[in-house]
Parts: sequence; C-alpha cells; structure tokens
Amino acid sequence: MNKLSDLIASGARSFLKTEYFYLSWFVAVFFLFLVILYSVDPPTDAEDRLDGIRMGSCFLAGAGLSAMAGWGGMAVATDANVRTTQAADKEGLAKALRVAFTGGAVMGFTVVGLGLFGLSLFFYLMTINRSPDDSLTLVYAMDSLAGFGFGASSIALFAAWPAGGIYTKAADVGADLVGKVEMDIPEDDPESEYR
Repeated sequence: MNKLSDLIASGARSFLKTEYFYLSWFVAVFFLFLVILYSVDPPTDAEDRLDGIRMGSCFLAGAGLSAMAGWGGMAVATDANVRTTQAADKEGLAKALRVAFTGGAVMGFTVVGLGLFGLSLFFYLMTINRSPDDSLTLVYAMDSLAGFGFGASSIALFAAWPAGGIYTKAADVGADLVGKVEMDIPEDDPESEYR
C-alpha cells in the first residue's frame, strides 16, 4: 500500500509541477498587465503612480499563497487517502471517516490561514506611506487588495479545472460500474440514475 501511495504522490507532484509551470506564465502576463494598467491610469484620486506596483504585488501574493495552499493540499490529500484506506481496512468505517475528515480539515485550515495571513499583511503594506488622516486610505488599500483576491482566485480556478475533470470522470466511472456490476443495469438505460 505504501508503494502505491508513493507512486500516486509522485504523480500528483508531477501534475502540479507541470500545471504550475504553465500557470506561472499566466501569472507573469497578468502581473505585467496590471502593473502597466494601474500605473498608466491609477484609480486613486491622488494619481499615485505606485498603484500599479501595489496592485501587481497583491496579485502575485494572492497567486503565490493560493499555489502554496494547492501544493500543501495535494500533499496532505495523497497522504490522507492512504491513511484512510489503511484505517478502513484495519479499524473500520468510523476510524476511516475520522482520518478522512482530519485530512480534509488540514486543507481547509491551510486555505483560510494563508488567506487571512496574506490579506492582513498586504492590508498593512497597502496603508504604508498613506496619510492616516486621509479618509480614503482604507478605500485605496481595498482597491489594491482586489488584486490579491484576483490572484488567489485565478490559481484556484485553473487548479480546479483539470483536477475537477479528473475527479468527475472517476465518479462517473464508479457510478457506472455500480450500476452495471452490482445492480445489473444495462448500459445507458434511461431508467438508471447512475448513467
């Protein structure tokens, strides 16, 4: 079981390395686009030419932290899968459910923790060199933080797109097998809820 787990983890790492290689090009192009766009036409009333750097850095940070969460989540998921299988085989369904839930919770806490850390840090950084008396300081900081959300969402979207297709296909094949093998339902039967 450990050998199979190592092969799955190696394949998952290889998939993420390839995916992140191509996503890095996307991130680099959009980083340059945001820097140029917000430097040429800054959204602030003060015509601050550093808005492009602020927006671009928030975008990069969001993308980087989202990629870190994805990498960590994939590592935890592949490890939790083998532990869940082991627990189900040796100790029963209750123990397996607890192990699976714990593995999923790690990913959830990682995403939330990195997101809050990044937002807090960059909110502080976006208010530096701005007048604390200026009522628009928070508005300008929030404008820049939109780039953080855009970066994090873009990585999450592209990471889920191919991976989601893989999991959807696996669920489809599994349901198809249950319908055919266990319930003796013919292929593409319109009465089948498993098709």
